[in-house]
Amino acid sequence: MKGIILHGGFGTRLRPFTHTMPKQLLPIANKPMSQYGIEILKNSGITDIAIIIGGNNSDKVKNYYGNGDGIGVKFTYIYQEFPKGISQAISLCEEFVQNEKFVVFLGDNILKQNISEIKEKFENSESDATILLCEVENPSQFGIAEIDGGEIKKITEKPKNSPSNLAVIGIYFLTPKIFNTIKKLKPSWRNELEITDALQILLDENKKIEFEVVTGFWKDTGTPKDIINANKAILEDMDSLVKETIEENVIKNGKISVGNNTILKNVKLSGPIIIGDNCEISNESQIGPNVSIGDNCKISKSHIENSIIMSNCKIEQTRNISNSIIAYDTEIISNSNNDKNYFLGENSKIN
Repeated sequence: MKGIILHGGFGTRLRPFTHTMPKQLLPIANKPMSQYGIEILKNSGITDIAIIIGGNNSDKVKNYYGNGDGIGVKFTYIYQEFPKGISQAISLCEEFVQNEKFVVFLGDNILKQNISEIKEKFENSESDATILLCEVENPSQFGIAEIDGGEIKKITEKPKNSPSNLAVIGIYFLTPKIFNTIKKLKPSWRNELEITDALQILLDENKKIEFEVVTGFWKDTGTPKDIINANKAILEDMDSLVKETIEENVIKNGKISVGNNTILKNVKLSGPIIIGDNCEISNESQIGPNVSIGDNCKISKSHIENSIIMSNCKIEQTRNISNSIIAYDTEIISNSNNDKNYFLGENSKIN
């Protein structure tokens, strides 16, 4: 079975971060969000993977992942000139897929669940598709599956009055039959070829679509708040690991992961926290809970919680940073004691 990671789009809801990088490369617990999906595919035995790229700074995806050797998979890159919907992106992969069954994984989905059993069940079944569903509180924001008697009866994209709270999440097990189905589609009101419309055509043609309800954590990371919540969820499952560090007068509690050559002096760490390599955190700083800090960061006299600090940042004398995302190469120097919620793009400076 082959895999497809959708890595395109403009990420307009995640600006300013997506002005300089694809949203799927935004780090969650110091790892690009799309890497979680790639690792789920790999752990289920899928190592031949196409990555659909396009939109802002798509070259950064190739630069980061390369040919896949570093992860233990093989990548094929397929360019999508302009985002025209999930079905349109899938249609670009017909030559890559050939006659094999395959799974599509949206690159901005975070799932804490192994899919090996679902994959094996689909491989050995006569189903034309298997889709993953998850109960949500806001069904009008998702494609929704209506279930009756253990079978899917209807799939609707973002219904105003939803008959169900089971969202179609961004993981689809498909056969090559889907390519002919996509050719029948007409653009939706969003001018996109919707995957929900393609699945509904399969149902209308009496094709067999099975489903699995996700019971573990799942998040569609479409907004900064979603990313911060996903960061928290990933950190909660993290194992503590402290590598080669220099520590002096450090108070720790909870799960703490610290990279190589990091200096901790006169600080309090309240896990879960992950800190990268070559960082220096000092001078009565308080970090955590639910904080990820990338490599090469310097933090002094600052309090940070429920936040993502990307690599190469400098933060001094800044109290009460919370629920924030601070992008690469940012500098914040402030004497303010007020609560701060930052959403700062790359190379920002606040003095």
